[in-house]
Amino acid sequence: MRGVSDHFGPRAAPVLAILAGRGVQALVVALVVGVVSFAMMHALPGDAAYRIAAGRYGYDLMDAAAAEAVRLELGLDRPWWMQLWSWLGALATFDLGRSLVYGSPVIAEVVTQLRYSLLLAGGAVIASLSIALPVGIAAGLRPGGVVDRIGLALSIFLRAVPAFALGVVLVLVFAVQLRILPVAGFRGPEHLILPSLTLGLGLAAVSSRVVRDVVADAMSSEWRLFARTKGLGARLTVIRHVLRNAALPVVAYVGVQGAYLIEGVVIVETVFAWPGIGHALVHDIFGRDIAMVQGTALALGLIYVALNLGIDLACRIIDPRAT
Repeated sequence: MRGVSDHFGPRAAPVLAILAGRGVQALVVALVVGVVSFAMMHALPGDAAYRIAAGRYGYDLMDAAAAEAVRLELGLDRPWWMQLWSWLGALATFDLGRSLVYGSPVIAEVVTQLRYSLLLAGGAVIASLSIALPVGIAAGLRPGGVVDRIGLALSIFLRAVPAFALGVVLVLVFAVQLRILPVAGFRGPEHLILPSLTLGLGLAAVSSRVVRDVVADAMSSEWRLFARTKGLGARLTVIRHVLRNAALPVVAYVGVQGAYLIEGVVIVETVFAWPGIGHALVHDIFGRDIAMVQGTALALGLIYVALNLGIDLACRIIDPRAT
């Protein structure tokens, strides 16, 4: 048994270190996100009790008495530090509380919204890779060629266009003019195309250039030339050596794109009325639903930590030096 332990110990140690580091990061993110989102919601002008009462009963039926009843019911008359301490204490027991407007459990609402957001994020990543990989590889194999120059021009253009503007243009073209795709909402797979393409084009604009650069560097490397000198064919050299070594920085860059994806989801979901976590977050902020805002922001922060963990483990597997 000792021999088995000695054999797997050196390989398991880096993985355990990665898991421990990301676990600590998740705790820090939970604390910081909860405190910052709470502070920002309390810094908004106006009376939160009035906005919550309006969300519950409607602006026509809301009055001062209803707002005062909401204030007493939710404990909004307590000092801010007592409200924050109560939320942190509940968080320690994995309880995110209940929506101040709807009364439903925050965790149930977040899980429901998160399914749609992850579906959109997955569609965006697929759209991005479908564009970035072939364009980036083709440009990297022949730097300075026609594909490289056209890819650079399109990359600059797409990166300069804001996500909401790109989404509006796609809606005007494919939904309003051509009438081949739905405008907004979600009632079937066809509703996923436009928002996924909006996010995917922004991601592909940068990732295609990353793929191009790493492939070009791999093509001019000494180990690639040595493989060709040994008699390995050009196609096999690219498949066995160039693409695997190029995959490492590309996979690592996906983690960087995670920040853009999380930010873009909030904007794109609002443009397309997508029933995800970003669209709900905007409404929760306007409705002053502090519990929902804290729970949603916490979920987004932990998703980013989980994404980084997945990228770290994937890089550990792909890296030729680790095998």
